[in-house]
Amino acid sequence: LQLVAVMLSVVVESNMFTFNAAISACEKGEEWEKALQLVGGLARSMAELDTITYNAVISACQKGCAWEQALLLSSVMANSSCEWDMITFGVAISASEKGQKWEDALHTFNSMVLKRIQFNNISFNATISA
Repeated sequence: LQLVAVMLSVVVESNMFTFNAAISACEKGEEWEKALQLVGGLARSMAELDTITYNAVISACQKGCAWEQALLLSSVMANSSCEWDMITFGVAISASEKGQKWEDALHTFNSMVLKRIQFNNISFNATISA
């Protein structure tokens, strides 16, 4: 995050790749609040978030036990032009599981099947656990 701040202060060109890398670093460092701050900065700059960005920030929230924020972002993504992929579905199902929202987990899993997105054992087991 400090690197992104430095880049912005010295007018180094930042792009979605830079922000996605920073958000992914936040996810791996369990810094979901900072990931949300970065996404907020992107939204204010009028940049359109892509699937990778959504996946990274939703995953950061889910891993940080901020399942409510993860589900909210999943809803925002569903209303955007971004396509959900196996990662998106898996993280949304896992967030539903952590929040004990079995109806949401089942609905998301059903959507995944209807869209013919290949699911894995993690998505399947998280749906059952919810």
